[in-house]
Amino acid sequence: MEIRKGDFPPKSTVPPKARLLAILYFPLSIFLVVSCASPGEPVERKPPTPTTITDLSATQIGNDVTLAFTLPRDSVEKRQLQQSPTIQVYRDFEAPPAAGSSTAAAAPAKPTLLLTIPSAMVDRYSVQGRVQFVDPLVKEDFVPVDGREAVYTVRTFVSPKKISANSNVASLIIFPAPDPIANLKAEITPSGVALSWIPPQTTIIGTAPRVAFYRIYRAESGADATPATGASPATEAENLKPKVPFARIAEPATPPYTDTQTELGKTYIYTVRTVSQFPGVQLESLDSNLATVTPKDIFPPSAPQNLVIVFVPAATGAPAHLEISWAINPETDIAGYNIYRAEAQGHPGTRLNSDLLLTPAFRDMNVVPGREYSYTVTAVDRSGNESPASASATGSIPAESQ
Repeated sequence: MEIRKGDFPPKSTVPPKARLLAILYFPLSIFLVVSCASPGEPVERKPPTPTTITDLSATQIGNDVTLAFTLPRDSVEKRQLQQSPTIQVYRDFEAPPAAGSSTAAAAPAKPTLLLTIPSAMVDRYSVQGRVQFVDPLVKEDFVPVDGREAVYTVRTFVSPKKISANSNVASLIIFPAPDPIANLKAEITPSGVALSWIPPQTTIIGTAPRVAFYRIYRAESGADATPATGASPATEAENLKPKVPFARIAEPATPPYTDTQTELGKTYIYTVRTVSQFPGVQLESLDSNLATVTPKDIFPPSAPQNLVIVFVPAATGAPAHLEISWAINPETDIAGYNIYRAEAQGHPGTRLNSDLLLTPAFRDMNVVPGREYSYTVTAVDRSGNESPASASATGSIPAESQ
């Protein structure tokens, strides 16, 4: 076999000490690579258990019970929840506690599930950081009719295997509320907005109880707001888009009621609720229909009074004429007066002034001696409303004064 030059590999330039270290560390590096590449035993992460709700409250308005509480954000393991938990609402009915009893209601051993709110739908019930849920009571919920105690609790969970503990108990004695007022009307009057309605006569199960008083609520709306025909009060309120929330303005014992604290040109929305007195409880009904009105000054002033005609003889530089005067109108928004003259009583006559008279007086220089004239006066307010004519008064210049 022929051996040619160059068939041998080139002589290594790596120092002997480096080669020794490479030989020693090579098995260790293989072990580390293999160890890192091999999957270890999976670490089990247990589903979180939400913390217990402690601020559950229940309030009845009308035949609805509104529950409110703060949704838990953390787990009992002190970890932040990564999503809104599912909510379970429980409701049971108990006999009302004895009169004078201060014993708080306890959660039933096996509470009855009323409904479940899935995690994806929780946002629909969130109002300013709190969950609000309305439980609409039905006729059967009020039997027997002498009052029942509704007991509510709430639980939450991220995983059905890890349900939170029961919330605090929210209980209340429920009564059938009077039906909402359905015929609220608002009318513009000289003294304000007059509200009228017919007291309700029935409840969901029978005759309405005696009304202790009424609560009137008012909100302001844009000038172009119009209620949706046939819409529910909630829908109407949304369509009207009040600038401010409804505020309670009065608690009259009986209808009607006049709101004198209004401004011309503003649009107001009204709703009325009844308040009934039950043993130890005042129950407010749901909202009436909404009544919307924009106060405007459509009422003319009263007719001027005490019209007087005085003949003034001719004097140096001034012909004979008639001086007309009358009493100042009592209204505070009078802009001026108009004066009318006719040559026969019972006729409307012709207006003599081109601009409104700012004072209750007029000098008629254009009269013909020997003729009798009939005068009337009207008052005009700042909204342009003109009053009825005053009682007429007659005057003339004697023919010999010509």
